[in-house]
Amino acid sequence: MQIADKFIITIFGASGDLTKKKLIPGLYNLFQQKLFGKNFAILGIARTIYTDKSYRQYISRETAINDPDFISRLYFISVNTTSVDDYEKIKTRLELLDQQYHTNGNILFYMSLPPSMFSAVIGGLAHTGLNNHNTTTGWRRIIVEKPFGYDLESAQKLNKELLSVFFEQQIYRIDHYLGKETVQNILVTRFSNSIFEPLWNNKYINHVQISAVEDIGIEKRGGYYDSSGALRDMVQNHLLQVFGMIAMEEPSSIDSASIRDKISEAFKALKIPDTKKMLTDVIRGQYTRSCKDEFMMAGYKQEDGIPEQSTTETYVALKAEIDNERWKGVPFFFRTGKRLRNKVSEVVIQFKPSVTRLFNNHNNEPNQLVFRLQPDEGILFRFGLKKPGAGFDITNVNMLFRYSSMVEKPIVSGYDRLLLDCLNGDSTLFSRGDAQEQSWKFITPILNFFKENPNHNLYGYKAGTWGPIEATDLIFKETGYLWRNTCRGLENECICML
Repeated sequence: MQIADKFIITIFGASGDLTKKKLIPGLYNLFQQKLFGKNFAILGIARTIYTDKSYRQYISRETAINDPDFISRLYFISVNTTSVDDYEKIKTRLELLDQQYHTNGNILFYMSLPPSMFSAVIGGLAHTGLNNHNTTTGWRRIIVEKPFGYDLESAQKLNKELLSVFFEQQIYRIDHYLGKETVQNILVTRFSNSIFEPLWNNKYINHVQISAVEDIGIEKRGGYYDSSGALRDMVQNHLLQVFGMIAMEEPSSIDSASIRDKISEAFKALKIPDTKKMLTDVIRGQYTRSCKDEFMMAGYKQEDGIPEQSTTETYVALKAEIDNERWKGVPFFFRTGKRLRNKVSEVVIQFKPSVTRLFNNHNNEPNQLVFRLQPDEGILFRFGLKKPGAGFDITNVNMLFRYSSMVEKPIVSGYDRLLLDCLNGDSTLFSRGDAQEQSWKFITPILNFFKENPNHNLYGYKAGTWGPIEATDLIFKETGYLWRNTCRGLENECICML
């Protein structure tokens, strides 16, 4: 991996959860792996009152990081980010750090803030010229955290605002799912292995499942979650970004522009569902009270901050269709939910039965390729072999790869890889503005349908189960297959059906 050097990372929202749980640990992980040079510093910005010393103590306490070579590079400035005048203080502090660490004016701004704060920060950076990107002042880049808007209109507004101050090549819209090794390996598996890409089409693939389900509830995010829901929270960003990797055409090269062009084309090929499709192809759910292993789990409406009359979905399953030659007739099924049986994120490529009829009567099941994103990251390929003994009885076996077997200490967080890529100017794994707008064009009509029909296809499901039975019907009626509901590890053949 390319080493990053000569930079200042400026974190807006430096006293928040994301900073202490993901960003600082991720940066320290890169530092430990010697992927940073000697000339760098980290400047935290928030309204909270800290000195450099007290902020370092806070970070050490919250993260258990006590390495003086790293901690000494943390600095803090307390400002009101809505006050334009305070950005002069930020500029002055950055100039001093630039002189101290010889960073050549290179600055990465990380927006670890609620979207409501973006406008003020963007305006403040423009007011002081901190957005300027040229050979004299060094590079300037900005990482924007999700959500990238609330619907199509707000996403377009955010993009317009960003592009009024920064060039597109300066903007890095981060989705940590794209930092996962297994997601990146979708591209490599497809395009570096001749046994897969020729079969990656409607002639050989029955359907695709993209799932990200959790066994936890909404935790303490009641206020945010009830205004968002599963479709906005997970499908619009995480699952559709993974979809782009699966559905894209082969890029002309491995550079960021070529890859992102093809991902954007895949989003454009998504058929916008009409009302008839939404009545049949979208299932919503909301978890209800349940008892598991003598532990009582609250229902969604019993969670703090959730109104009794809430119709916000904690589960969604939907079928999408792709309008192009490669994928015509191949359904893509998306699924996400809270308080389900197990935590698992994976992609399932379900192939069609063999074209030869030679072994049709010998328990010969179609092939299946699984990309496990988390946990137990790896890739699984299922295929048929003859059982030992007389005759031609066939059994399905697993060809399995686990990332844990390849490296002793992998880059464990998607944030680590993405931070390093941004510092090195590689935008391949970051979402582009046009792709975000295309994804919202697909999602927004469904959101509007939910708003106009708040109780339609909203089913209760007991906490600790796999969600509404209607979601099982959705995929089974279309394909004859079930969701892959694994109990434990990647290769486990036991399917948890409650």
